Amino acid sequence: MTVRRIVTNIATKDVAGAKRFYHDVLGLDLLMDMGWIATYGSEDRMQVQVSFMTEGGSGTPVPDLSIEVDDVDAVLDAMKVADFAVEYGPADEPWGVRRFYVRDPFGRLVNILTHR
Repeated sequence: MTVRRIVTNIATKDVAGAKRFYHDVLGLDLLMDMGWIATYGSEDRMQVQVSFMTEGGSGTPVPDLSIEVDDVDAVLDAMKVADFAVEYGPADEPWGVRRFYVRDPFGRLVNILTHR
């Protein structure tokens, strides 16, 4: 048996509200839209990972999602332009990542990071 994919499901009454954050700012592709469900992702191969945490590191709360990007500072700037409030960071963490926390339109705490 091989796990082929892990999908995070976020309950919302406004499925279309994900477009501005996940597509417009983060650049994810709309992979499926059935009205009641919209799935964003990438046609490129991504790693399958699940993390279990007692804290988010550096005394921060556990984020609902962690999204690794190639240029965290460019995404940070784009989040600010799109008027998403940064709740933590940007920070260069001792375990080798640069990151910040932001809330998506549904109130989920999202950890945006890049490995240094």
